[in-house]
This record gives sequence, structure tokens and C-alpha cells, in this order.
Amino acid sequence: MDALLELLQEDARLTTAQMAERLGRPEAEVSEMVGKLERKGAILGYHAVVDPERVGQRHVSALIEVKLTPERDGGFDRLAQRISRFDQVRTCWLMSGGYDLVVLVEGEDLREVARFVSEKLSSLDGVLSTATHFQLKVYKQSGFIAGETHEDERLAVTP
Repeated sequence: MDALLELLQEDARLTTAQMAERLGRPEAEVSEMVGKLERKGAILGYHAVVDPERVGQRHVSALIEVKLTPERDGGFDRLAQRISRFDQVRTCWLMSGGYDLVVLVEGEDLREVARFVSEKLSSLDGVLSTATHFQLKVYKQSGFIAGETHEDERLAVTP
């Protein structure tokens, strides 16, 4: 299963036949393995990793550090799940360190993200404080280098 998941994370566009060939397993077995992973929720979805500058995307992304008051008998889970349901939230992680959650959000512009933080996130019972950091440029995302031209950048070696 681990090898199959690695293949899917590297390139989710691989066909079942291509995955079966790389794994040295029958195509029907690989298809069943993928279906099983999807049904049990191990595979949350498939997406393309896009370089926003190359496609002219002008949305704003921000990382928000959130400090919470843990709930009795629930810890951070209930509030983290509530925050995760907002449309603007792309990622929400429980963290160790100086804050409790990191929330990655997207909006059309700075004002939309600021409104989300002030009107929705900060106003939730249990949210003690937030610190917002805006993304300025993408160098690497989901394991892919942004802006690469895939040209060979090595210097020619001459005898």
C-alpha cells in the first residue's frame, strides 16, 4: 500500500495499468487497492499542483497561527473541525509549539482574508488569538518546484 500511495502522491494521473507495471502487480489488484483506499478515506482527493504566477492567478494565500482554549473532554478537535469547514480554509493542522493550529486560507484579496480573520475566525468562542502571515511568492508547493523550466542547468563538462 505504501508504494501505491507514493506513486499516487508523485503523479495522480498515472493510469491503473501504469501503476500496476511499476508495482509489479496485476492491474485488477491495483485497481481494487485504490478503490479500498478511497472507500476508507485514506485518499482524500486528487488535485493538480498549479504555479499561480504562470496561470495569472491573483488570489491571496495566508498562513494563520491560532491559539485556542481547549474544551473539556474534546481538546481542540471540535473547534478545529468547525474552523476547517469554512470555505476559505484550505488546510488546518494541530501543531506543537507556541500556537495550537495553523490554518492556510485563500481569498480574492487582502481584504477578504482580513474579513475572514476578523469576522469569522477571531470571533469564534475558544479562539484566543491569531497571527496572520501573507504568502508573497511560491518557490515550492506539494513537492514541486515553481517556475522551473526543466532545462538542464548543469554546466557542460569539457575534457
